[in-house]
Amino acid sequence: MAPTPATQRLVDNKAKKIVDDAYAGKYAVPAVCCYNLEGILATVRAAEAKKSPAIVQLFPFSIDFADGVMLHAAAEAAAKASVPVAVHMDHAQSPEIIRRAADLGGFDGIMVDMSHYERDENMRLSRELVAYCNERGIIAECEPGRINGGEDGVEATSEDMEEILTTPEQAEEFVDLGIHWLPAIGNIHGPYPTGGPQLDWPRLKAIEDQVGDRVRIVLHGAHEDHFREELMRQCIDYGTAKININGVMNREFIRVATELAGKVPLTTMMEKQVQAMQAVIELNMDWMKSTGKAA
Repeated sequence: MAPTPATQRLVDNKAKKIVDDAYAGKYAVPAVCCYNLEGILATVRAAEAKKSPAIVQLFPFSIDFADGVMLHAAAEAAAKASVPVAVHMDHAQSPEIIRRAADLGGFDGIMVDMSHYERDENMRLSRELVAYCNERGIIAECEPGRINGGEDGVEATSEDMEEILTTPEQAEEFVDLGIHWLPAIGNIHGPYPTGGPQLDWPRLKAIEDQVGDRVRIVLHGAHEDHFREELMRQCIDYGTAKININGVMNREFIRVATELAGKVPLTTMMEKQVQAMQAVIELNMDWMKSTGKAA
């Protein structure tokens, strides 16, 4: 039987291929959280300079704030890139925003994050919304457990909901929903408490052994104070193929603005911001071993 158009789009999905290739090649791809055009440009230019695949990652903020304008800018920049660049929505946390994002066109992937609901409702909504994305040729990422902490663009876990780390059994259930990417290690969003990240390596190994042949493991909460070359590469050794980066790059945007605002022309400051953000992304590509993989 010939595949349906949606099924074929999933097979050919750029984001899926980028991360599958990373897993097979034992490196990781940076998924760069972009809040503005400067971030999108920095990501694509870094990818081209380092000959690295990359993912431009937008939050629901980009849809709420600018409707489809920022999304379509990202999609156009990715399409014009000389190396593989995909566009993904991170932490879409309501059914309404997921359907709206999927219908706009331009996303290769969407994270269906219903982790702020209790387990049964998380499963019900995830099943429905993953199918909605897949029917449109969009791959899906889901969070079976619950990661504590918050960051700009992500709803923090409510105080009366305890952190729940993904188990191999939960991972199996979510793979059955039709997802493609799975956050599967006990890290947090935002800054870590004293002592830094306490990553559960045996848990990650067990999850990789259980579902690693069917779904790619991804890392959230790679805070710049702790996740540098050694720790990133250890995660890669355990099967991680996509690593989200946020603050380490976006703080450069703020730093340059603080130093140059009012002292140089606005266009000069914007160029310097893109250059500073690009440099950090390139360094992370080296750490993740994705440099040169798109050559």
